[in-house]
Amino acid sequence: MAAHPRPCGYVAGVDLGGTKLRAALADLDGLVLAEQVQPTDPRGGTAVAAQIDALLRELAARAGVDWSDVRASAIGLPGVPDPATGAIELSPNVSDLEALDVRAELTRRLGHPVVLDNDVNMAAAGERWLGSGRTHRHFVFVAVGTGVGMGIVLDGELVRGARGAAGEISYLPLGTDPFDKDNQVKGALEEAVAGAALAARYRAVSGEQASVPDVFDRAAAGDPGALAAIDEEARLIALAVVAVTAVLDPEAVVLGGGIGSRAELVEPVRRWVAALSADAPLIKTSRLGDRAGLLGAVAVARREAGVRDDAPAHRNTSFQTAEGR
Repeated sequence: MAAHPRPCGYVAGVDLGGTKLRAALADLDGLVLAEQVQPTDPRGGTAVAAQIDALLRELAARAGVDWSDVRASAIGLPGVPDPATGAIELSPNVSDLEALDVRAELTRRLGHPVVLDNDVNMAAAGERWLGSGRTHRHFVFVAVGTGVGMGIVLDGELVRGARGAAGEISYLPLGTDPFDKDNQVKGALEEAVAGAALAARYRAVSGEQASVPDVFDRAAAGDPGALAAIDEEARLIALAVVAVTAVLDPEAVVLGGGIGSRAELVEPVRRWVAALSADAPLIKTSRLGDRAGLLGAVAVARREAGVRDDAPAHRNTSFQTAEGR
């Protein structure tokens, strides 16, 4: 039987963060033709929508692509899209998204279908497509950095839950007092393991100020306080991993984010998980790093454009772009 011809066209992916906006234009085989990172417009809301519109059109022009040939866009955002209103809830890092129908605004501006999802879900989609989840039908992507979140892939598909909030593990009652109202804004687990908590933990044992990268650098140099702070970070993450495993039974847990993707963290997390459970999943580090969300958005946009296979024909597994990035 003759193979069906692949559809023609292009897609766009966006990873929107509180400080950075990453965007890429790709063909339907998944080859990234143009990519750029710029500071997120601090005004938020419609200003960010206009910024996304302008940046994607600029990437198309740079790649020599007629905008009318771009068939779909997918945007990962730091929050939970409300399927009824299109507004973004739980998004403190980008202002005014909760008062805007983001999907309708972007669809109007871009002129083609737009898919919105939580940024960690998009990162999980990236790991499923090209990263550490490629060989697993059931895995979770746990992001630990400035915040904490989780994307869930079961039977090869993203799981979003009734309100789109599946995987909001920052609210697990672990690490700090979950009944303390101050810990209910960002979540008890996030208060215990996010970047600010790791830096504070090091300060408490050493009396010195240090950024999260500095803490890891000092641990590599043998600093006892830094080693202790990272080991406690791993212990708390392990508690979350075991809790998630008891409910979802994944084959693998992929650690990502600015902290989670640090190679120095995976072994202590494995050690603590093994101490808690004899039947532990594989614990892996993200293969895509800070590009997981962007590549996941490209993968989701490809599906929206009608591409049903998960493997790019170009085998873009080196994560290079046609621009020679």
